[in-house]
Amino acid sequence: MTDKQPMSSDIDPIEIASRDEISALQLQRLQWSLRHTYDHVAHFKAKCDAKGVHPDDLKTLADLARFPFTTKLDLRDNYPFGLFAVPRNQVVRVHASSGTTGKPIVVGYTQQDIDTWAQLMVRSMRAGGGRAGDICHIAYGYGLFTGGLGAHYGAEKMGCMVVPMSGGQTEKQVQLIQDFKPDILMATPSYSLVLAEEFERLGIAPQDISLRLGFFGAEPWGEGMRAEIEKKLGLDAIDIYGLTEVIGPGVACECIESKDGPVIWEDHFYPEIINPETGEVVPEGEPGELVFTSLTKQAMPVIRYRTRDLTRLLPPTSRSFRRIDRLTGRSDDMLIIRGVNVFPTQIEEQIMRDKRLSGNYQIVLSRDGHLDQVEVRCELQRDVSDKLTASEQLAIGKELQHHIKTNIGISTRITVLKFDSIPRTLAGKARRLFDERPKLI
Repeated sequence: MTDKQPMSSDIDPIEIASRDEISALQLQRLQWSLRHTYDHVAHFKAKCDAKGVHPDDLKTLADLARFPFTTKLDLRDNYPFGLFAVPRNQVVRVHASSGTTGKPIVVGYTQQDIDTWAQLMVRSMRAGGGRAGDICHIAYGYGLFTGGLGAHYGAEKMGCMVVPMSGGQTEKQVQLIQDFKPDILMATPSYSLVLAEEFERLGIAPQDISLRLGFFGAEPWGEGMRAEIEKKLGLDAIDIYGLTEVIGPGVACECIESKDGPVIWEDHFYPEIINPETGEVVPEGEPGELVFTSLTKQAMPVIRYRTRDLTRLLPPTSRSFRRIDRLTGRSDDMLIIRGVNVFPTQIEEQIMRDKRLSGNYQIVLSRDGHLDQVEVRCELQRDVSDKLTASEQLAIGKELQHHIKTNIGISTRITVLKFDSIPRTLAGKARRLFDERPKLI
């Protein structure tokens, strides 16, 4: 584990500024961002005009609640470049989402945007314990996905030696980690466990792995998953948050000295929490949907972008900026099972209570007549997989079934499988949910 005391030279003055100083800077930048977007993005201007608001109406930070939201639908309806706020010849790079449910989300960057993004990744990595001179192994996917290149430019700017591995080729990844002895791993949490399993297969103990830090993001993960990653890889697991539509990774990141939720870099992104049903801003500290407004982006600013991520804002601890709590899920990932609202992360939390079970699982939804059925498929850890009897395996399933019923309120069928029975993610986000229910017409 790493030294958990940050060096003062690694902290930007704004990170430890007073709340009044932060709010004054936010208001100044928010006024610029609203005016920049209104003047140069016809779609946003039309939405503001229809709502009867104008950038000049923003006198305080609270006035932002009067302005219209931006949603994923807005980005898709203006595909590919309709929301750019600068001429196309000033856009030096584009990234995009996977587009698995329709047209991809395309985001553009000016050179200043790229530089800002890299600097925010430097800030994130320093907050998480990274230092100039570290070797950084990047297993996020490269290409249109923001993870790989976002991490890469930040790590280089911080002064790291970067190993741009990308996703997949697990055996080769582990071999390079053994040979190059990197200090930092950057990957999705689910893929870090795939790497951990390969180390286990080779008989390499956590204390013999060079990794000191891991920056994990791009998918929800809980404290149980953190504990398993840290145990199996012998590192400090840091939660880094970001999304393509806002900029990419580096919107928020945990601090190594506290590891108590990602700190939002509020001098660049203004957060709100809203009631996902009504759209109203909720009081500070209450849960709801996370909304972001960019304060410094040039090419494609976003105003009140609805992330669909469910969380709450937490007060400052290691920095002067507010934090976000662990994501409970996404409002569009919420399942309604026999009238009960369920998020996959809630089921993951119950699985991770049992140290004999790994972090690899699947949730399969089906329908028997008019009733929804839920099967949870989970795996035994490698070290117990061949040691437990069939009756012991069955008992694990019954215990998990009881915990899910007691804590979540739904009945499930549990299938406990041998180690390595569930397909691993080799790049990108793990697929946990399989909805096989017939579509309603």
